[in-house]
Amino acid sequence: MLELKHISFDVADGKGQKEIIRDISLTIPDHTFVAITGPNGGGKSTLAKLIAGIEQPTAGQILFDGEDITHKSITERANLGISFAFQQPVRFKGIQVLDLLRIAAGKELSITDACGYLSEVGLCAKDYVRREVNASLSGGELKRIEIATVLARGKKLSVFDEPEAGIDLWSFQSLIQVFERMQQRQQDGSIVVISHQERILNIADEIVVLAKGQVVQQGPRAEILPGLLGTTAAVGACSVLEQGGRA
Repeated sequence: MLELKHISFDVADGKGQKEIIRDISLTIPDHTFVAITGPNGGGKSTLAKLIAGIEQPTAGQILFDGEDITHKSITERANLGISFAFQQPVRFKGIQVLDLLRIAAGKELSITDACGYLSEVGLCAKDYVRREVNASLSGGELKRIEIATVLARGKKLSVFDEPEAGIDLWSFQSLIQVFERMQQRQQDGSIVVISHQERILNIADEIVVLAKGQVVQQGPRAEILPGLLGTTAAVGACSVLEQGGRA
């Protein structure tokens, strides 16, 4: 279980300190699919980076399975079981997909095992296992390969920062199918997805709404989603489902 206790995060700007995350307390239970949504600039991606260890909070405490990880690095958190998928996956010239999966798994995966992970994310394994992770791959292909590496890691908590960003409609539909399969396999760990897409929110167990660096709503999908679809009142002047971009 992940627990955020009174987390705040400030950055320096021309006028002094700017508050991005303000006194957030949040619990991500085991074996749960949680979608975090909200308007642009609400702090969604920053919160994901705080969970992963890419950024360090300026106040508060983060606990993972009861252990204080507030000041642990991204590598230390990965070793404890936290995996992070970037909004824009990194390309690696000269590294094959097979190599990337082996690095993610931390062991010498067989080609059969590697192909199994690729098949799980909807890729024809024989066409990709020896491909280089370079500019020849589309955004949708890269996203699915990155999710395959998350599966290969087998972590307790997987965090995805706006996985739908920059991919076409066909790739997005395939991505939804991947998350649906992951949602059905929650015994493998919890999932946190930063997204404003209705189809992703619609398969989550719980939805958290962030606005202006604070949690303004949190609860089961059946309780939160109808309000997001039917009114803008929950998050201010603009609907969270019409807001893209990066927070």
